[in-house]
Amino acid sequence: MREVMTKTMARNIFYGGSLFFVAIFVILAFNSHLYILNSSTNADTLTEDVVRGKRVWEDHACINCHTLLGEGAYFAPELVNVMTRWGVQDDPEAAFEVLQGWMQAQPSGIEGRRQMPQFNLTDDEIRDLSAFFLWINTIDSQSWPPNDAG
Repeated sequence: MREVMTKTMARNIFYGGSLFFVAIFVILAFNSHLYILNSSTNADTLTEDVVRGKRVWEDHACINCHTLLGEGAYFAPELVNVMTRWGVQDDPEAAFEVLQGWMQAQPSGIEGRRQMPQFNLTDDEIRDLSAFFLWINTIDSQSWPPNDAG
């Protein structure tokens, strides 16, 4: 003899299944949040100069041309690992000097090449920006975005 599903049984299966999958979603969202907080960021190493460097990045709208951690425009190079590419990831003073030289040389004047504007940043702003790039360089981005070229 075949048992027939009643409306009550169907409703209970629907509500039970919906509740189950909502609970799974909440658990996975919470787990992802904890993962991001505990293993993907370096919030404990944030310093005032890094925060000021981020402010310089934002005030001059660098993201309109550059990407950072894969977010932004694709007109200019990705900058998440720029300090590693320049070989100055372990030396804040060298990072400042290289970034200062780069910023002062802009625009390069090379015909047919994309040009970075001259922002006339102060030494303190460049130092803060280099601290920000050094900090970004330490984030475990899990090799994203894939970027080997400078």
